[in-house]
Amino acid sequence: MANENESTVSRRKEILRLLNENGRVFVEELSNTFSVSKVTIRKDLDQLEQKNVLIKARGGALKIDTLVPDQRVTDKIKLNFEEKARIGKKAAELIRESENILIDSGSTTSELVRNLPDFQDLTIITNAFTIANQLLSKPNINMIVPGGYFRKNSQSLVGPLAEKSLRNFHVDKVFLGVDGFDTRLGIFTPIPEEARLNEVMIEISKEVIVLADSTKFNKKSFAFICPLESIHKVVTDSKIHTDDKQRLQDAGIEVIIA
Repeated sequence: MANENESTVSRRKEILRLLNENGRVFVEELSNTFSVSKVTIRKDLDQLEQKNVLIKARGGALKIDTLVPDQRVTDKIKLNFEEKARIGKKAAELIRESENILIDSGSTTSELVRNLPDFQDLTIITNAFTIANQLLSKPNINMIVPGGYFRKNSQSLVGPLAEKSLRNFHVDKVFLGVDGFDTRLGIFTPIPEEARLNEVMIEISKEVIVLADSTKFNKKSFAFICPLESIHKVVTDSKIHTDDKQRLQDAGIEVIIA
């Protein structure tokens, strides 16, 4: 029993070392590394999570300080502004006349709206007050805003009412802004209510396009939105790491560099 306890303590110390080194660990990899079952690894992660040294995530665990916090959209706009402006401009080129599109809240999606050409017939659904305000100056764009609970940090509408409202529509494209993007797992946001609304957005859209500057990669946030299989295109900047770009392409995702 003593040897077993020592082995468990030693394994968990090594898990923490790997976590500190890489920022994340995966159950399957740890199971192979230590030659123990996945059930044993999950128990290790459960115990370490109870000690507040990591947080369990899909298929593994994250170092706590790698999680992206909830930030006000007015603060996000100031971060990596040049990259976001280029991404927004490039994303706007993906929109066609007479389409019905859905635009999520976010600082990068706001740049998309800022760069919209003068369409004669376009319908945009958005849950973001910042985006709705921008669209007021574009007379030929039809705008639909769902109901919901207003979140001040993101200046957007979320909750069951917003979800129910969106299910009444079907759109050609959805443009999503994200707070974290792990190219092994998928995309993340700090707020569970926003993640659930994003899931509905994905369900009602023919094409899912994620806008993410390169600083969003290798980061996660509290709430998981969707796996890579749900994403069709990613618009990002040239600083994206080669490995991340390759993983996206291997998953069948078109990577567009702004």
